[in-house]
Amino acid sequence: MEYSDQQIELGKWLFSGPCEFQIGAVKVDDIPITNYTEIAFCGISNVGKSSLINAITGRKIARASNTPGRTRQINFFLQRTNLMLVDLPGYGYAKASKKDIAGWTDLVFQYLKGRANLQRVCMLIDARRGLKQTDEEVMSMLDDSAVIYQIILTKTDKVKKSDVEKIISAIRSIAHNHTALYPGIIATSSINNTGIEELRTQLTLLCDPLPKKQ
Repeated sequence: MEYSDQQIELGKWLFSGPCEFQIGAVKVDDIPITNYTEIAFCGISNVGKSSLINAITGRKIARASNTPGRTRQINFFLQRTNLMLVDLPGYGYAKASKKDIAGWTDLVFQYLKGRANLQRVCMLIDARRGLKQTDEEVMSMLDDSAVIYQIILTKTDKVKKSDVEKIISAIRSIAHNHTALYPGIIATSSINNTGIEELRTQLTLLCDPLPKKQ
């Protein structure tokens, strides 16, 4: 997708501003009610979600960890006064208890259900591993929730370009099975900033650039 210089500059402006942690929701009652445009990030545990959020905001707001399944709450970050970034708990962590997994799943489902100001879910896929069965199950859940989601490949610096192209081709081959899947796929790396400007610009176009009052 091509962007104008003005759109790119608007993205740089939005994400060069302050980004502050608002709340970590551990239960449904903790989930804030706001009128901010929201963009959520989800992915299998250790997919590089925190690193990507830190890359697009240009600051270490999300806590990255080598320990899978560390994020067990929904974290809300306000970018300037325009956009709420929502860090969802990682899924597919085999060592978590069934009770914990059920709790996280229900919390995320309750957040997704009827969230009118949620404009998109960025679904992260590790370029080293490709699309997993767990990912497709989450995609089906997002389809059922009628939430528009987009595939964002992470850690592309760790694989060959041809491997990235194979993953993109594989995802496109099953796209017809997923009614809420946005067609654009962005390949990113939080190490060398591949795709970061494109992602910033695209997210900016989903929100009102004017400050909002709560």
